[in-house]
Amino acid sequence: MFLKFRVIFHSIQSTQLNTLIPCLRLLRYCHFDSKLGLNSLNHTSTLAPIKPQNNVAIFWDLDNKPPNSFPPYEAAFKLKTAASSFGVVSYMVAYANRHAFSYVPQVVKEQRKERRLLNQLENKGVIKPIEPHLCGVCGRKFYNNEKFMNHFKQIHGREHQKRLNQIESARGKRRVKLVARYAMKMQKYKNAVRGVLTPKVGYGLADELKRAGYWVRTVSDKPQAADVALRDHMVDVMDKRRAECLVLVSDDSDFVGVLKEAKLRCMKTVVVGDINDGALKRVADAGFSWQEILRGKAKKEAVSVVGRWKDQDTLKRLEWTYNPERRKGIIDEGEADGMEKDAAGAWWELNSDPEATS
Repeated sequence: MFLKFRVIFHSIQSTQLNTLIPCLRLLRYCHFDSKLGLNSLNHTSTLAPIKPQNNVAIFWDLDNKPPNSFPPYEAAFKLKTAASSFGVVSYMVAYANRHAFSYVPQVVKEQRKERRLLNQLENKGVIKPIEPHLCGVCGRKFYNNEKFMNHFKQIHGREHQKRLNQIESARGKRRVKLVARYAMKMQKYKNAVRGVLTPKVGYGLADELKRAGYWVRTVSDKPQAADVALRDHMVDVMDKRRAECLVLVSDDSDFVGVLKEAKLRCMKTVVVGDINDGALKRVADAGFSWQEILRGKAKKEAVSVVGRWKDQDTLKRLEWTYNPERRKGIIDEGEADGMEKDAAGAWWELNSDPEATS
């Protein structure tokens, strides 16, 4: 029985070799380039290594520098765009007390006053808008602004509140499904409500900054509460090394110490403020005004600023530093070599063997 199994095994092995032999014969006439094979399998080996970019952190002192004369979302977006020229924006923080968020600029007050006068004239039939008010949710057209606002509040406002209540009462997978189902409708409502309803508090500063991606923090009404919280946050980011470049939006000279500390830690500092020769801009590596941020001038000048930073880093690496301990070691070694040479004699003196001469 064992002999029969051995014969069957040899027959199977011989058939496998016969099937593989033609393939082996073909390999004699095939030539492969090992370099090509390696390059074809590993495409990333020929690519240049990607240099890591600096992380940028934006700290906004809203108590000292609120965007009163500019739309909040536009100012926040332009600030982020300008800061992205210095690296990857990883932190965007804004601090203020409730008075800063409830404050309404004079420009916004005048716009609201004009809108109330136009509503009164439209209700009396004195004037009629050239273009109708278009609802951003359902697409209906209205030639009266008050009717348009009532339509938006009674229909779309209630629908939006019902969706929020359903999501709030749901739990687990049902909550996730409801959020996914209502995501597009809720986003559509948020985009339309900004131009229709007037914010109850302020002029929508906090909501607009959050929409731009900023983390907004409301502090107590105590004096310097926002400055202390913002300063502590900046120190925490420096201690944890989460950023290599700090962008501070303020004209408050109380932040001079933090900027000096950042420079001692070899971090880059940028200040955005309206005081041209302020204390912060004298300490920081670069300074811009709000006009330069909004006009895009700061983004263009950032290229030269980054180039200057690279040159400074290169010079620091090439800079010669005096080390007295190392210098002392070199001198000691030189003196030891000199003593050995003196003991052996001068290099021009021939060593004569007295035994050989005798």
